[in-house]
Amino acid sequence: MILRRVSILNYKNLEQVELNLSAKMNCFFGLNGMGKTNLLDAVYFLSFCKSAGNPIDSQNIRHGQEFFMLQGFYETEDGTPEEIYCGLKHKQKKQFKRNKKEYPRLSEHIGFIPLVMVSPADSDLIAGGSDGRRKFMDVVISQYDKEYLDALIRYNKALQQRNTLLKSDVPVDEELFLVWEEMMAQTGEVVYRKRNAFISEFIPIFQQFYSLISQDSERVGLSYESHANRGSLLQTIKESRDRDRIVGHSLCGIHKDELNMLIGDYAIKREGSQGQNKTYLVALKLAQFDFLKRTGLTTPLLLLDDIFDKLDASRVEQIMKLVSNNRFGQIFITDTNREHLDEILYRVGSDYKIFQVNNGAISEINESSNETK
Repeated sequence: MILRRVSILNYKNLEQVELNLSAKMNCFFGLNGMGKTNLLDAVYFLSFCKSAGNPIDSQNIRHGQEFFMLQGFYETEDGTPEEIYCGLKHKQKKQFKRNKKEYPRLSEHIGFIPLVMVSPADSDLIAGGSDGRRKFMDVVISQYDKEYLDALIRYNKALQQRNTLLKSDVPVDEELFLVWEEMMAQTGEVVYRKRNAFISEFIPIFQQFYSLISQDSERVGLSYESHANRGSLLQTIKESRDRDRIVGHSLCGIHKDELNMLIGDYAIKREGSQGQNKTYLVALKLAQFDFLKRTGLTTPLLLLDDIFDKLDASRVEQIMKLVSNNRFGQIFITDTNREHLDEILYRVGSDYKIFQVNNGAISEINESSNETK
């Protein structure tokens, strides 16, 4: 999939942006806080129906304005044009349309424009709680497996209903608990099975990328833990009910799954340096891209936001070699350091565009005359 043109109105600090894009490499440079990440976030929104950084849609409307609007004009591998539109007004329902036809459910759009984003916020994957690591698995699998996304949505609904029963001040009929526990178990088994299969296939791809970037400096791995490993998920959930009543929420289920991130035989959260952590995260996301490309019908978009910070020159060099080769499709990359971008562009060749970002205004740089337009 290629994003040929994007139109943005009142999204975060971006007042009005109209960009024609390169099919290969699009570079955005400028100081921190100017809007580079916001531009990438708008592209992310068009794929996932939400912001990567702020789940409250109304807070993404530019200060002092009543609405935001995003439009992406795409082209599939066979040349078919596709238009995606998103509009949101304060206190109104978000509109999301494909070719001017509104989606009945936003989940129907997920996976249509596969996308991988690497950003400084990814540090939470290592340093944060297990919910972020589960989300990583969810974001990947949901883009190529609709059954998984449907099971996950139904599981979360059942979990929410069971938690409501657990907090009840009046006695609850056991049969009512069983209704939601059986749905949790049925859908949870689907989620577990697909997460387990994904991680098994994903690990060698991830290790290969880490090895390339680090030049075989360290050994890394992933391991997946789930209550579903114990046997019957339904039995595990039922046996936990009395304890769950005491705490007021469900302590067992696939919503407690953990993805352990390892360097050597130890948690990278405890043992990794800043450079190793950054290498781990970049390798994780590049492997995510490669996995989606193998399993999907279209090449994902790749968004690289300020990825060179905290990396030594050798690892920066290896990443630049990777992203500039032909295994990746359309790339959006931001940096405060123009030299990093110039080095990548030198490797890529002719098919690229450079944009300068300044206080929410984005201008294309005309390299031949060194002027903006």
